[in-house]
Amino acid sequence: MSALKKTDKLFYADTNMDPARVRRIVMDGLQGSDGGELFMEQRKAETLVWDEGRLSTNSSSLSEGFGLRFIANDAFAYATSNEFSEKAILDAADTVGQMSTFAKGGTTSLATAPSRSLLFTEEDPIAAIEKKRKIELLQKIDAYVRSKDPKVKQATVAISSETQAVQIIREDGERMADIRPLVQLRVAAVLEKNGRSEKGSTATGGRYALEDLFDEKVWKALADDAIRQAEVNLESVDAPAGEMSVVLNPGWPGVMLHEAVGHGLEGDFNRKGSSAFSGKVGQQVASKGVTVIDQGDIADRRGSLNFDDEGVPTQENVLIEDGVLKGYMQDRMNARLMGVAPTGNGRRQGYEYAPMPRMTTTFMKAAGSTYDHEEIIASVKDGVFAANFGGGSVDIVSGEYVFEMTEAYRIRNGKICEPIKGATMIGNGPESMKQIKMLGDDLELDPGVGVCGKSGQGVPVGIGQPTVRMDGITVGGRGPSKPKP
Repeated sequence: MSALKKTDKLFYADTNMDPARVRRIVMDGLQGSDGGELFMEQRKAETLVWDEGRLSTNSSSLSEGFGLRFIANDAFAYATSNEFSEKAILDAADTVGQMSTFAKGGTTSLATAPSRSLLFTEEDPIAAIEKKRKIELLQKIDAYVRSKDPKVKQATVAISSETQAVQIIREDGERMADIRPLVQLRVAAVLEKNGRSEKGSTATGGRYALEDLFDEKVWKALADDAIRQAEVNLESVDAPAGEMSVVLNPGWPGVMLHEAVGHGLEGDFNRKGSSAFSGKVGQQVASKGVTVIDQGDIADRRGSLNFDDEGVPTQENVLIEDGVLKGYMQDRMNARLMGVAPTGNGRRQGYEYAPMPRMTTTFMKAAGSTYDHEEIIASVKDGVFAANFGGGSVDIVSGEYVFEMTEAYRIRNGKICEPIKGATMIGNGPESMKQIKMLGDDLELDPGVGVCGKSGQGVPVGIGQPTVRMDGITVGGRGPSKPKP
């Protein structure tokens, strides 16, 4: 059964609405607009957490409703309801239609929904496996973690699953539907040695069947890595402070790219001229060899969508090519106002929110790089290797950022030496892109854990990069200051 038929049952047959009448209400209500859509959603979620030897969290949720948006020039009206009825949609159309006097009637031409194969399964991960079996897996992982190392004092294991069913009716009357699963398994371990406690945490996930996480190789690898991280942190010393070379691991450390550069390449900030990258299309904004991609159509990835939350097909978008800025990520409204095509980046947290330009899976790749990871490490006389990052923040206008390294090491004479703690990476996004000196041939995407926040909305995203060497980066730490190289 297609996603359209499945969601027709959910949104129409089960609510006694008629799809033809709802379609007509939407088309009439958005007549004369500069764009808009009816976004209908049902989201089911389940979280199970095993902590302190017991099931500490057993939660489930269900939310459903619709949002109707009427775009008028550079503004919009948005009405929401958690009631599925033709009257509720008609009332919403009457409300948002009051913006019609401000519209110019200049909608963006849109591609139809993609005819390609689906990017991910439509299986509901919550219903696919009985809860008892999920709890048994949590217990098994907990026992495995505790048996691996006598220093383990605490273990936490969590499985989260959700399925989001959406149907969109655009102002031109086209209907499209998607069923989006999302799963994740997270393992954390706290180790204690000589009165000192340190934590390691790993996770993996994506838009695929929950059964994949029950593979023993998958969960054992997560557990082993959580223990390894905690072991490393037990031996860490205070990080040095100063300006130095920093080597970033491939994969998740691409969060630096996401925060320091990615947000600055979203269309709304650039249309308003508030991004450090505004007005720089065609200019050299990064070191030669640096190519940055946002791609929403990678199979099974956490940040992927068959089409975005405005009904625009996702695609590969080249943002920076060989260091030159090529374009921005666009939703429909900002694309129309900037005179370009939408890129499939209109996203929203849920029906309660209007969409805005957001990243999907954003990654850096090296154009023709021949350096391997070991060569890049060997090229650094004295610096820091950032194996993993935690949280971070960025100021979109200035491009200034700060990131916390959760696993890092000192590099001396081309070799990775003692682990360090309390290290932060401080810099400016546009400047940092020009401080890239070496790129590896080992591009990796993150394991499927990213959540991006913007204007109070969180959406799942992907991140990635190869090994990256950056020179002249400010590292904050509590250890002795390091002189400039």
